[in-house]
Amino acid sequence: MKAFRFIHAADLHLDSPYRGIASLPDRLREQVRSSAFGAVNRLVELAVRERVDFVVIAGDVYDTKDRSLRAQLKFQGALEALAGQGIPAFVIHGNHDPVQGGYTAHLRWPESVVTFGWEEVESVVVKGRDEEPIARVSGISFRTASVTDNLSAGFRNWNDGLYHIGLLHSNVDGDPQHDNYAPCRKQELLQRGVDYWALGHIHTRAILHERPWIVYPGNIQGRHFRETGARGCYLADVSSSGDTSLAFHSLDEVRWIEGSVDISSLSTEQELKEALEDAVETLREDAAGRPALARLRLTGRGPLHAALRREGSAGELAARLREQERLEADAGIVWVDAIEDRTGAPVDRERLNGQPGFLGDLLRLSQEIGADPDEWAGLKEEAFAAVKAQPQLQALLNELNDEELREWLQEAEELVIDMLAGEAEMGMKP
Repeated sequence: MKAFRFIHAADLHLDSPYRGIASLPDRLREQVRSSAFGAVNRLVELAVRERVDFVVIAGDVYDTKDRSLRAQLKFQGALEALAGQGIPAFVIHGNHDPVQGGYTAHLRWPESVVTFGWEEVESVVVKGRDEEPIARVSGISFRTASVTDNLSAGFRNWNDGLYHIGLLHSNVDGDPQHDNYAPCRKQELLQRGVDYWALGHIHTRAILHERPWIVYPGNIQGRHFRETGARGCYLADVSSSGDTSLAFHSLDEVRWIEGSVDISSLSTEQELKEALEDAVETLREDAAGRPALARLRLTGRGPLHAALRREGSAGELAARLREQERLEADAGIVWVDAIEDRTGAPVDRERLNGQPGFLGDLLRLSQEIGADPDEWAGLKEEAFAAVKAQPQLQALLNELNDEELREWLQEAEELVIDMLAGEAEMGMKP
């Protein structure tokens, strides 16, 4: 077989609404709104610069089934740019942009673009620039938004000596943070005669297996603070012997990013202000010249905890950091959306846990519940029973992951310590 290279991308989510950005400065707000389109431009530029043989896109090109004309024209333009450079593209649709049930404009797509249908797994042979076969790509799209069938069952081994790429939008092994659409097991994928599973749906990049490869590239542009860090695609090089090497390339135009500052060694508000400014500069470097939306988390135990508990303190610090960014906007803006206070009073938590009495009992009980899966599930069920009767509140609750709920439990523990430990236990003067 011939050596070749291809790009694996997924989850473009063109025209994502980007909620909660109304308070951003005008220029930054527009950069966020257009960031997915900018990421697509970067995808095309990467494909041309690296002279790839083809591009595969594993679903959720658009954010909704009623895809906007703007988004469809943008995607058409990107595929036309690829076609103009002799780079074909192979596309499937996922749960956000299923084939049926939404608005689809009547547009002319390049002949080099293959969009796989939903009725069965389809397969095509890919030819190189010399018209010789280099690979086989198989794929299947979502018919509707809620596909619960195991679509991987339709893939098979063609035994034709070609490197086989399978395009699938799926939740492999039931990731609890994502809807369980087109579910399948990793062990099943290993038995389908596919050399490289080009997956979509999970927005955090992950390599689940090598040889055969099972790969999520993640989405190409983060959309909120659950999608922090670099976002992009994988560039895959396949040798004449079928060996595969992957390189991640960031494509995001705007980066969502998080940082932290430990207050344990800080004793004054001035020291805290300077530590926050240093953290912003570190985030600026991490964003690599992109505009960044940031959240900073204050952690640790120390004397500044009491000052931070004053109403509005964290918000005032964040506002000051934003004011400084307006003066330095041309240096790669880092817009601090919020500062989260996760600090604790300067107490010996282990000593409190071991003390007799109400506070010690309460902290021990909280620790036991958090460590026992059944007890933790029962607490959540009881605590949110009233919420589940309200559809809108239930929808908000569904967006919270387990880590966030555990942070609530930890915050409740710290609140109890603040209220009940007393000044003597905190090492303060009466």
